[in-house]
Amino acid sequence: MESGAETRRLVVVGGGIAGSLLAKSLQFNAAVTLIDPKEYLEITWANLRNMVEPSFAERSVINHTDYLTNGRIVTSAATNITDTHVWTADGNRIAYDYLVIATGHRDVVPNTKTDRLNQYKAENQKIQSANSILIVGGGPTGVELAAEIATDFPDKKVTLVHKGPRLLEFIGTKASNKTSRWLKSRKVEVKLEQAVDLNSSTLDGSHVYKTSSGESIKADCHFLCAGKPLASAWLSDTILKTHLDGNGRLMVDEHLRVNGRANIFAIGDITDIPELKQGFLAQKHAMVVAKNLKVLMSGGVQESKLSKYEPGSAIALVSLGRKDAIAQFPFATISGCLPGLLKSRDLFVGKTRKNMGLQA
Repeated sequence: MESGAETRRLVVVGGGIAGSLLAKSLQFNAAVTLIDPKEYLEITWANLRNMVEPSFAERSVINHTDYLTNGRIVTSAATNITDTHVWTADGNRIAYDYLVIATGHRDVVPNTKTDRLNQYKAENQKIQSANSILIVGGGPTGVELAAEIATDFPDKKVTLVHKGPRLLEFIGTKASNKTSRWLKSRKVEVKLEQAVDLNSSTLDGSHVYKTSSGESIKADCHFLCAGKPLASAWLSDTILKTHLDGNGRLMVDEHLRVNGRANIFAIGDITDIPELKQGFLAQKHAMVVAKNLKVLMSGGVQESKLSKYEPGSAIALVSLGRKDAIAQFPFATISGCLPGLLKSRDLFVGKTRKNMGLQA
């Protein structure tokens, strides 16, 4: 920080991919407070690998104290915002000059890294001890989990049920069809346009699940891979309530400021930017806002000096086990080991750790 410059108070709400990178990037430029209900950052796109290989989580679950060495960490949920303060569930009232909302999607996870690692070990034990596994949901989470299990445990019977007409509906049909073929080649049974009553097996303890089309699926255990809700409901009683769109996302301008708010920004999945909600784009949001806050905190007020965020193009990478992946670019869709080299081996964990100033 420049000598003689006034220290600005920056509060970041949310310690996911975007919020943690922003806090880390500005910890020597401002008095940074990171508010997060858990004590760690989780590289979420590695979650499914962690379930089949729990030791992988040692690198993808990172205590906030590992990278935020010059900031304050408040382990609690934010509950309210005024023009000058953020309130938390544990009674803290934290003053800010600049505020960044990065609460993303709501996920119910343990508070500590140790408990999170133990949770992955328990999930792994569940997979290990099952002969047959039902996965409900054919989005990226369900597809990647099915692929991870089929790769590491080829003798297990895996059934993937999806209510939509095709897997991975957020990307093109070509990528979707290639994914289906890959899964079927690994003996994963894919059932489309069906829902599953997950209570049907627990009523009689039979491990037989009923689908909406009347089919019965026998499985020793199941995993529900449905989309998670946005973590923005808490904003509906704050000064930002009129800045939420119909989907609960914060409306931002081209500089990622909340519309009409000079000192409040939003980054990551909670923004209304029309693009796929992906980790690498959330990291780009963080870097744009880091630049803009440096300009503002140095006394710059000219709009022309602020960086603009350009929405990402439709690039999607879906891992299929250890070596393969499906990659959709604006110009082509490719599958196999070439896109697998881009993502599947390390799932960008080493690169993300380096971005956070840690050893890969």
